[in-house]
Amino acid sequence: MGRLFGTDGVRGIANKELTPELAFNLGKAGAAVLSRDGKRPVFVIGRDTRLSGDMLENALTAGILAVGGHVIKVGVIPTPAVAYLVRRYGADAGVVISASHNPYEYNGIKFFNGEGFKLDDKIEEKIESIILAGIDSNMHQTGEAIGKCLDAGEDAHALYIEFLAGTFEGNMEGMKIVLDCANGAAYETAPTVFRTLGAEVITIGCEPDGININDNIGSTHPEKLQQAVVDNNADLGLAYDGDADRLIVVDENGEIIDGDKTICICAKMLKDEGKLNNNLVTATVMSNIGFHKFVKEKIGAEVEVTGVGDRYVLESMLETGCVIGGEQSGHIIFLNHTTTGDGTLSSLQFVKAVQKSGKKPSELASEIEIFPQVLVNAKVANENKNDYLKDKEIQEYIAEIEDEMKGSGRVLIRPSGTEPLVRVMIEGADTEKISRLAQELADRISEKYM
Repeated sequence: MGRLFGTDGVRGIANKELTPELAFNLGKAGAAVLSRDGKRPVFVIGRDTRLSGDMLENALTAGILAVGGHVIKVGVIPTPAVAYLVRRYGADAGVVISASHNPYEYNGIKFFNGEGFKLDDKIEEKIESIILAGIDSNMHQTGEAIGKCLDAGEDAHALYIEFLAGTFEGNMEGMKIVLDCANGAAYETAPTVFRTLGAEVITIGCEPDGININDNIGSTHPEKLQQAVVDNNADLGLAYDGDADRLIVVDENGEIIDGDKTICICAKMLKDEGKLNNNLVTATVMSNIGFHKFVKEKIGAEVEVTGVGDRYVLESMLETGCVIGGEQSGHIIFLNHTTTGDGTLSSLQFVKAVQKSGKKPSELASEIEIFPQVLVNAKVANENKNDYLKDKEIQEYIAEIEDEMKGSGRVLIRPSGTEPLVRVMIEGADTEKISRLAQELADRISEKYM
């Protein structure tokens, strides 16, 4: 068995790769590692709407209880809600059972620490090493030492909704908003928040049946949302993924506003309010060159660049004190409000930016020039995926391409984490030109390293 934890917890096909046995062992090992000072650890567990959620929740709970930990089950609720509730309840850890934007047959388990942050690599490695080594962390508790499920005493959904509403100033009276909840975890909480704030809300993707989560709907499939916004003459549309930690916006014309543009619009609002801490915005290497130009030229701020993945964005933000960062995919972190990406919270901040600007979403989005991006996969032998980094000829050719684009484009190459591929991305103003250059560079890499 290889490494269990990926970039966002443990994932796999439910009952095949992510089995009840593995969930049980994750519960035992997680409780053993995360217990502090010999005290019983308390875990908050939430899940999305997948059919396999009940099975994995009960197996995971059994593992935690067997080691003597206690569990607070909060049911179907967004991932970021668990990060918030861990802090609210004073729990030791949180666990979310979700595979985010993946199809329903997949599921996942990811942990948060007592401060609401995802576990760092070292702690995940401790949990993983216990399981892979076949160590029995059960400790064979008996009698009163066995854990139990606790009643939180307060309604988890109501607490989370109250928290979200508290991040928004004013109200949304007179606004018509379409919400696409991907038949996922936000199907109850997100509409309630927006209605509480006075918006007229039209919903799609709010009828989960256990197997329709992310099924041609949600942030990765916004086509239905785009049509619904136009059909209903709405002010804007907001789409989440299955666990509601991502946001994709649709403007009043049915056009998509991606994560890069959303971050730019919200960062400008923060700058205008004097809240853009350290005059800094955080993004990954995949963010568009137009993003960088807008942040530097229109906002007058700097961009801190990280590797791909929200955990790396967060790590950088914690180091620099930056309060806003994220990815093109719509995973956006507002560190002045919460500890992880939150699609609903991000959408509230976007609406706030629209209201404060006095402009329509399309007008705000048009201020950010997004350059075309072309991605070509270079097939290579798996053991050669990183060799291009030391190849003088390849590096010189990349420099020639960037020189040819004269500051109006860039080249980004990175090896695939799962396939024998090197991904070649070129960005620039001329689509035909960058397509040709990307293919030529990919061909060179394949010829040398296949």
